[in-house]
Amino acid sequence: MHASLKWLLAGFLACGAGMVSSSALAGEAVAIFDGKTLTGWKQNNGTATFAVVDGTIVGTTAEGSPNSFLCTEKLYGDFQLEFDVKVDNQLNSGVMIRSQTKDGTSEGRVNGPQVEIEASGEKGAESGYIYGEAIGGWMTKPEKLIPHKKFKDGEWNHYKIVAKGPRIQVWINGEEVEDLTDEKVFASHPKGFIGLQVHGIKKGTGPYSVAWKNITLKELE
Repeated sequence: MHASLKWLLAGFLACGAGMVSSSALAGEAVAIFDGKTLTGWKQNNGTATFAVVDGTIVGTTAEGSPNSFLCTEKLYGDFQLEFDVKVDNQLNSGVMIRSQTKDGTSEGRVNGPQVEIEASGEKGAESGYIYGEAIGGWMTKPEKLIPHKKFKDGEWNHYKIVAKGPRIQVWINGEEVEDLTDEKVFASHPKGFIGLQVHGIKKGTGPYSVAWKNITLKELE
């Protein structure tokens, strides 16, 4: 084989090998809810109920219960999480990311960053902003906590959450809502579970429900 042809072939193979390697390392989005069972999930805190109904996870309030969370058994660090969600207008909800429980037990208080889920109502709401559940309150800066109507009441809404290092970005129905960098929280919560929240309700109200489907996660490097 001519020397120049050898070099050309070697370059082509090296390039191809590099592309394969890059693709393999990039990771793919995988379903973390199989649409049929709650395999891979467990409940922490509260007595709200979680059930699989017609390919969705439905969380329903229980009067007198504190916040309840259905959490992944696997822990995640950097990732892209996507899901569809629909919530009763009267119920506040959210999705915990990189979260943990106090003392590492299922009875321990769930804590960590929470991406808000809330009906817009007439005046708008804080959907997509980030709350520090049991770690000090709002992580979203006060000047950016502006109510909006990107969440469609009574309909399915698509969320995309990208957590990469201390930076967390959130989109609702394709529109960016949050782009937050918080080094302090990242230092204490660099990795943890994903948790679906059913918020506690006032006595004499409810029951209310929130449903999730098409839950996928791609781990990032």
